[in-house]
Amino acid sequence: MASSTEQRRQEVLRAIVADYIASQEPVGSKALLDRHRMNVSSATIRNDMAVLESEGYIAQQHASSGRIPTEKGYRQFVDSIHNIKPLSLAERRAITGFLEGGVDLEDVLRRSVQLLSQLTRQAAVVQLPTLTVSRVKHCEVVQLSPVRLLLVLITDTGRVDQRNVELEEVFVETDVSRLRDLLNSALVGKSLTDASTSLAELVENAPEDLRSAVIKASTVLIETLVEQPSDRLILAGTSNLTRGVRHYPSGLPMVLEALEEQVVVLRLLANVRDLGDVSVYIGEENEVEELHGASVVTTAYGSDGATLGGLGVVGPTFMDYTGTISKVSAVARYVSRVLAGE
Repeated sequence: MASSTEQRRQEVLRAIVADYIASQEPVGSKALLDRHRMNVSSATIRNDMAVLESEGYIAQQHASSGRIPTEKGYRQFVDSIHNIKPLSLAERRAITGFLEGGVDLEDVLRRSVQLLSQLTRQAAVVQLPTLTVSRVKHCEVVQLSPVRLLLVLITDTGRVDQRNVELEEVFVETDVSRLRDLLNSALVGKSLTDASTSLAELVENAPEDLRSAVIKASTVLIETLVEQPSDRLILAGTSNLTRGVRHYPSGLPMVLEALEEQVVVLRLLANVRDLGDVSVYIGEENEVEELHGASVVTTAYGSDGATLGGLGVVGPTFMDYTGTISKVSAVARYVSRVLAGE
């Protein structure tokens, strides 16, 4: 069990982190005593700060200034957060009201990142559902003209793709419903990779009079299923990062360029854990070098217990970790509820 001296030093560290997050100004011993009413002498506080500095939790930028937290100090602070700060009733209402207005999954996710960037005043990012978890819900076939069809592919994650098919021969209405049934028998309930295989088999066994149309439709659908990028991202609030411009060691342009790189952000979101868990990466804990001056808070969203994608925020290392973790967690939870139709 930690001694009372160790516990006090942890309190001093938490106070320094909290004050620096609030002000972005170095924190001195006198300010700590004034603000946090610690029942010890200023000499004790100065001694605690000296120990914390020697252990690498805080640092002194200039000889006469107070101390600022190091990445190790932030990590200790984050690891000591046991209870997520509940959102206010107004925040909860704003989230549900805004997200429930979404017309489809992509709209809900677009709204979720806008909201997250506003609530946290950081850059927010969300990953559209990965194809590996999407399953085909339905394929609608609409006749646009005697020789042209519209295919509408709908997945259970709300993705909708529309493609035109040009036919080699005139199609009658009864053929449209037969083609629809054939395509759905091959597609419905299957993951997108399995659906591609199933369509290839369908072509082999297609009725002779529909063979040409089945080949044309299947080719278009396979291209839609396979070639569509599976990991699209929606980003919002990058302008929020300019508030901390002087605090990024590698320079803000490096951070912004990293966020523009889809592969980089996907690597951040690929680390999301199970639904309900929140991950925090501080400074050099980030694999991506350009983000060594930033902190990243991520979590997963999904439905029926399955993770569909990740969402999170990127900001300076002095972000309000308690509030950010709470808001990222809450938005993901509400997105999951909207997806589940609750």
